[in-house]
Amino acid sequence: MLKNKECERDSFQMNYQTASGSCDNNMNMGACNCMPPCPPSCECSCPPVCECPQNQVCHRVINYNVPHIMPYHTTVVNHHVYNHTYTPVYSYSEVDEVENIYGNRCC
Repeated sequence: MLKNKECERDSFQMNYQTASGSCDNNMNMGACNCMPPCPPSCECSCPPVCECPQNQVCHRVINYNVPHIMPYHTTVVNHHVYNHTYTPVYSYSEVDEVENIYGNRCC
């Protein structure tokens, strides 16, 4: 690695505490997976750090038009109502009574 006079990154020693134990910055990848950050006074660039993937959920609403055929049948019910009215029809009859009265007769 090229060494810079102002930034002596390779000789910069730090100890890091991880969940699996402590490690130093000698970059022993098999023994430790922690990576030292760039020193604050250093203007050189650090190697890229691969982050864990972030999961983003995008909810989309997709509307579908579903045509429904609704057959209708109409039945007409005819109600026949007969209103009966009574009109009296008068008839007329005449009876003639005849009465014969005879006086005293001798016979």
